[in-house]
Amino acid sequence: MTATHELAQPWHLGSRVSRVRASHSYGLVLLLIIASFVFLSVAPKADWADSVLVLLQSTTLVTALWTSGVARADSRVSLALVALAGAAALALGISGGTALAGTVGIISGLLTVATVATIALGVIDQGEANVQAVTGAICVYLLIGILFVFLYGVVATLGSGSFFSQGTDGTRSVRLYFSFVTLATLGYGDYTPAGNLGRMLAVSEALLGQLYLVTVIAVLVSRMRGRRSSQTP
Repeated sequence: MTATHELAQPWHLGSRVSRVRASHSYGLVLLLIIASFVFLSVAPKADWADSVLVLLQSTTLVTALWTSGVARADSRVSLALVALAGAAALALGISGGTALAGTVGIISGLLTVATVATIALGVIDQGEANVQAVTGAICVYLLIGILFVFLYGVVATLGSGSFFSQGTDGTRSVRLYFSFVTLATLGYGDYTPAGNLGRMLAVSEALLGQLYLVTVIAVLVSRMRGRRSSQTP
């Protein structure tokens, strides 16, 4: 069976798409996620920054779809995602407003969730623990932290009071800091959510972060070590 024929077949769980799997890794996806992380940490509170973020998230999703073999970069699904993100970014840049900013934040969060699901399917589809699977799992972990940045931002934007009990909604970089401190369960206590919804999100993120590390990452790493041990003469 040729590589061209394999790529022409529709994707399904277990297909593995041999050529895509052999020639691509999640390194590019990881670089885009890191770019989003850096931009979140330095971007000002402005509508154009929100527009750039939603475009970054759509690009990351399209790249994940291509890397996982779920869809081609020029497929209808990929083009539709880019068009949706572009329309949302353009609308926010032209009109602005709190409601639209909150909507764009929700779209960014949904794109992030879709990227997590796409990478997870690609990792499962490989059927083995390898470096690519671990890289994909790390991508998912970072995306969880970024997802909660968007969720905190939506609550801060659409909520009536301050998000943090310190009397501020916090900048985007502060919410990024709070999200990853919570995800890693460091608990410095310099910022704490004020409302019930914010507290529920923070607790959910902390539990999700810990469960993810002790299950998914730990299992993948242990299986990789087991494979290497079994291959050692």
